[in-house]
This record gives sequence, structure tokens and C-alpha cells, in this order.
Amino acid sequence: MEISKYYSPNHYIKLRSSKSITFIIIHYTGMQSERESLKKLINVKSKVSCHYLINRKGKIFKMVKDRNIAWHAGKSKWKNYVNLNKNSIGIELVNKGHKFGYQSFTSKQISSLVILCKNLKKKHGIKDKFILGHSDIAPIRKIDPGEKFPWEYLSIKGVGIYPKKKSIDLLSFKKPKKKRFFKNLYKVGYRYIHTGSKSKIIKNFQRKYRQNKVTGQLDLETYKISEFLAQKSNIS
Repeated sequence: MEISKYYSPNHYIKLRSSKSITFIIIHYTGMQSERESLKKLINVKSKVSCHYLINRKGKIFKMVKDRNIAWHAGKSKWKNYVNLNKNSIGIELVNKGHKFGYQSFTSKQISSLVILCKNLKKKHGIKDKFILGHSDIAPIRKIDPGEKFPWEYLSIKGVGIYPKKKSIDLLSFKKPKKKRFFKNLYKVGYRYIHTGSKSKIIKNFQRKYRQNKVTGQLDLETYKISEFLAQKSNIS
């Protein structure tokens, strides 16, 4: 795996232990070009960074050392973890994002991501259930990496967890229950459930698990997926 160094000064100087690295958080850059993205990530005034950036051709840039805390997650929660910068590796994928013309991720980009994630899993003992998107840990603020990100493909390649459609179809519920849906999401790891922006949380859940129909409305298929994930939430 070839990685180019392109270091950012935007990180805490104090090193963390490798054991504290529990998550991989996947983002898109959401800027008009790779050049603009790199420029922002190394600008001291921007106060943002990531550990790795993968461009559209699949080239990997290492921007912050793994044991330094990069500034990529912001205000965030997952299960009992709060402000996940201190516990995570942040990976940015070059993509214009929803604001500037959301693109499909390239096959080279995703291939490099799979290799990088497998390497990080092995190096730090990161579990598949803790490979997440920015929209998982900050569902009110963020929508990246979005509905074009191939979570299912990553899971097939051994990165992350994604439910199989056959397993969802076997569940015999007749109508969705909103209160139970959010209890399911809480069990899976989602937080910010008790805010006034429940439709944003539903929409981000669909962006990951029901990508062909992102409505923000709780329907039966979305509900079934939440049931399945809640049942499997204790799997390591």
C-alpha cells in the first residue's frame, strides 16, 4: 500500500495510545476540488484535518499520524463515546459533496479505502461495527459520506457491517413503530435521538441503509432494517 505524506499541522501534539483508537470515521471532502480540499486541511486557520485523504484516482495521502488526534469529527456521539476525535481515525474521500455536485465514488478510490481500512483494523484492533460515517456520529449536522457511498460493497470486502436484504425480508412486521424505531437506533449506537430533528436522523439512516429511497419518512422497510440491526448490535 503506497501512501504519500502531506502532513497537516492541525492536530493535538500529545500522542494517544494505540488502544484508544477505536473507530474509523469516513467523510467526503465536500469541496470543489482536491486542491482546495488539501489546501483547507493544511491551513492552520481552518482548524480541520484528517488522518488520511484518498483522491479520485485512489492515491492515499497521510496527513496526520495515527497516534495524533486529528480534527475531523467535531461534536459527535456514538454509544458511550463523546467527541470522537480522540478515539478515531478520520478518512476523507475527495468528492464535491451535496453542495457542489455530489459524485459517485470511483472504483479506485473505494479499492484504496478497503485496503487502508483493513490495514488500520489489523494495526489498531478496530472492530467492523466501529467503522462509521460522519453522518452516523453527527446525524443532525452532517450527511457525509452520503447515499452514494457503497457501504454494502465494503462489508462484502470485509470492512464494516451491512445487513443482507434476505435477512431483512424475513422479518414479519406489518407496520412501523416510531418510538421503537428510535429505541432500535439508540441500541445500535445512534445518539441525538431526543432532538427536534428526528427526520434528519431517519434520512441519514436511509442514506446508509436504504439508499434507493431517502425520504426522511419512517416506512416499513426502514423500520425492519432498524429491527435487524438492533438484534445484531451486540455482535463484535
